[in-house]
Amino acid sequence: MLKLSRQVDYGSSPHPFALRDTTGAVRKLEEFTGGKGLLVAFICNHCPFVQHVLDGLVEFARECGERGLKVVAISPNDPADFAEDSPEEMARLAQEKGFTFPYLFDESQDVALAYGAICTPDFFLYDGDMKLAYCGQFDASRPNLPHPPMEGTEIYRRSLPVTGEDMRRAADAVLAGQPAPQPQVPSAGCSIKWKPGKDPNWG
Repeated sequence: MLKLSRQVDYGSSPHPFALRDTTGAVRKLEEFTGGKGLLVAFICNHCPFVQHVLDGLVEFARECGERGLKVVAISPNDPADFAEDSPEEMARLAQEKGFTFPYLFDESQDVALAYGAICTPDFFLYDGDMKLAYCGQFDASRPNLPHPPMEGTEIYRRSLPVTGEDMRRAADAVLAGQPAPQPQVPSAGCSIKWKPGKDPNWG
């Protein structure tokens, strides 16, 4: 099911987490708060919206990481719905794509709930003071789905290349100590695959 990011709580701080990465090591929020900014990206393996932008996200993380932006990706999906989202498959994808950032598994889904994540991909960009500055789309490109549920809307812009334009503009501002550009267009993606009893009223 298609969802749009909620874009809530601008100016808020990132929520603490302690999650295992693809090597089995526990990674905590404090490891990622010492730079000029932080991007927390909720993604997963199977989602066509994530797959569409993933190479661009990996390139963005590599380039902006050299400029002081920390990046961490979190998969909140229940693998019972899609086996491709299992920790083993996460590790395979991270190696295949050359992730320069940790890819964490939110097994309990409590972290996704704390952030208010609703779709994959869902992006939370924090400035150097660890205040939420951007919560929008990576760029305006969308995947070519065979049966889009909202045909004819602006959500499906299949012919546009993946550039990361919106995220790059926001990151440039954050790294320069400036406010992120406005307005912010919400990200569009697959709904998070919640476990029974975890699905929030806004999910």
